Amino acid sequence: MRTAQGRVRTALLTGGRAFVLSFASIAGSTTLFVLSVLSIAFVLLGIGLVTTPWVMEAVRKHANQRRLLAAEWSDIRIPVPYRPFPKDVRTGFTGQVERTTLLLKDPATWRDLRWLLLDMTAGYVVLVLAFALLVFPLEGFVLAAGLWRVFEDSTYWYGFVPVSSQATGLAAAALGIAIFHVGLFASKPLLRLHFVLARSALAPTQEELARRIARLTETRHEAVDTAASELRRIERDLHDGAQARLVAMGMNLGTIEALVEKDPAEAKKLLAMARTSSAEALTELRDLVRGIHPPVLAERGLGDAVKALALRMPVPSEVTVELPGRADAPVESAAYFAVSEALTNAVKHAAADRLWVDVHHADGMLRISVTDNGRGGAAVGAGSGLGGIERRLGTFDGVLAVSSPAGGPTMVTMEIPCALS
Repeated sequence: MRTAQGRVRTALLTGGRAFVLSFASIAGSTTLFVLSVLSIAFVLLGIGLVTTPWVMEAVRKHANQRRLLAAEWSDIRIPVPYRPFPKDVRTGFTGQVERTTLLLKDPATWRDLRWLLLDMTAGYVVLVLAFALLVFPLEGFVLAAGLWRVFEDSTYWYGFVPVSSQATGLAAAALGIAIFHVGLFASKPLLRLHFVLARSALAPTQEELARRIARLTETRHEAVDTAASELRRIERDLHDGAQARLVAMGMNLGTIEALVEKDPAEAKKLLAMARTSSAEALTELRDLVRGIHPPVLAERGLGDAVKALALRMPVPSEVTVELPGRADAPVESAAYFAVSEALTNAVKHAAADRLWVDVHHADGMLRISVTDNGRGGAAVGAGSGLGGIERRLGTFDGVLAVSSPAGGPTMVTMEIPCALS
């Protein structure tokens, strides 16, 4: 009994969801499809250069909402493969032209249009069927309850049953019961089919997935190489720094042990040297640990760690942080060291006398910009510190954009897809 009640509740909930979603499917998708086609058609007239970015942004929000519902209602994951806009896109009419060009070159834009067409046709039909199988039986029950009398002088067809008497009205009710039972079992699969159709249109192609896998494989190899290089650096710093000081301190202690009775004054001098060596070794070890994973990063998160990092810069720095939560530890670590390297580059190579850092999270992206008022001319390339940042971010499918005209200013923008807890 409870199983039957649970099935009825689930079916009615699914039918209600399909009913509500059908309006978004027929009205929303149809409107956006027409606007998109008109906007793209008017690009040659110049009007579309202004309207296309706005229309396509609405289309992407519409598609992302469907992705969210697919995951929540049917546990179907649909990737979000949109290419991010570079941060150095210009403003004004030239910027609109650039944005429109980038949108039209993005394969995801054309997949969205294909999905809109599919959603307002086959997708809508599937949704209507999902709730109609639960609603249509009500007509059979109403006919059996006496509505058939309205059609005494004519024949009213309910499905394949001609209704003109009480007996045929009862037959309509029986057919309604059968259809309702079909709806109990079919409504949920039909809603899932709707989202499967959406995934078939919105998901990236095999070629795009192959390129993405190749890119991830490349960044994984780079991450392994970077980790090996970092390990060698740690070993070198330990061997040349703290280890050498500790060995020297041990030798001094041995000498002190031999001199403590024969020459107390010399022993005191060596003790002072040993104390100094131990303090220097401790400082080097702390710096080394901070270089591996700063304690403030683990304890207080990325925002406070970046603020502490900026305070150690030899030039005035301004930090703005808007993070409603914390990212995963590996993401925070990658972002922290990327910011550290960007700030170091600005101080070392750009001759900057002021730095600005902005850290915020929006639309599933951790976005960080590091700006300086230096001489500019920075570029990502072989041997460049910015290349190292790009490789570090690539491990997490992140991207790096650099705007650095000659004479400055320089803005380094980093984006890492992640969720905050």
